Amino acid sequence: MVYASPGIDASTDPEIDKNIRMFEQRHLPTPIASDSSDKSKGKLGQKTQRRLAQNREAARKSRLRKKAYVQQLENSRLKLTQLEQELQRARQQGIIISTSGDQHRSTSENEALAFNMEYMRWLEEHNKQINELRAAVHTHAVDDDLHSIVSSVMAHHEEIFRIKGLAAKSDALHVLSATWRTPLERCFLWLGGFRPSDLLKLLADQLEPLTEQQLASICNQQQSSKEAEETLSQGMEMIQHSLAETVASQLGRACSSSSPPSNAADHTAAAWGKIGDMESLLQQADDLRMQSLQKMQRALTTRQSARALLLVSDYFSRLRALSSLWIARPQL
Repeated sequence: MVYASPGIDASTDPEIDKNIRMFEQRHLPTPIASDSSDKSKGKLGQKTQRRLAQNREAARKSRLRKKAYVQQLENSRLKLTQLEQELQRARQQGIIISTSGDQHRSTSENEALAFNMEYMRWLEEHNKQINELRAAVHTHAVDDDLHSIVSSVMAHHEEIFRIKGLAAKSDALHVLSATWRTPLERCFLWLGGFRPSDLLKLLADQLEPLTEQQLASICNQQQSSKEAEETLSQGMEMIQHSLAETVASQLGRACSSSSPPSNAADHTAAAWGKIGDMESLLQQADDLRMQSLQKMQRALTTRQSARALLLVSDYFSRLRALSSLWIARPQL
């Protein structure tokens, strides 16, 4: 032990101060090592938390992808089931006949099936565009943006008419019967589609407000559409009458043993030719439909054209929904 002499302060002696510091350093814990350990543990904890958060986010995204994939499979299954039901009803009605030994009919059936599937894809894309258009109308989008969406919807209508034209060249009867549509929609069909005059009447009654000039323009278009529809309907009646006579003329010859086989083949070729004549009428009918939509767009403002397209889409959507409810109704 070191004792300070009376009257002398020990802290002023350098040797004594040195001994005290050495004593404290030997017996007191070093705080630096403890702080370093805490920081290390803190870094490890932060890394673990980040890794756990990343794992949770990856798992969440994986669940969402799986859910979307399952939903996509379910939608595809429902579409395929609906298509199979339509094809089965068509076969029962004699519209599409499946025969294993006839390559031409098998090809025709495949093309009909391909068109039905193409129409389903078109309708799905059409619904997406209509939803986009509806959102733009409800949010009061500027006219330039609205005009761009309206133009896309119109171009999409042109696309389905182009596809129908190709399908009619392959099988006019399939396009005429419109088996890709719901039963209720087929009740209102005219030459494989809607009547342009009915569409214009719908707009004149439901689209408001319209100026007197716009209303007069739509009414004039409706009247001219009716006249064109009547002309095409008369053309179809002539083809049907001629086809019926051709088929009836074969009945007497079929019972006669003196009728050469070449006559039967000639009559069959003539009947096929008359069925082929329907293709031109179907194309003219689709041209009239597209012209009606284009004239409607020219007569209306951009915002009115958007509302008009929504009205037309909602009309056919309600027909499809009502048809589905009718098919699913409880049987008494």
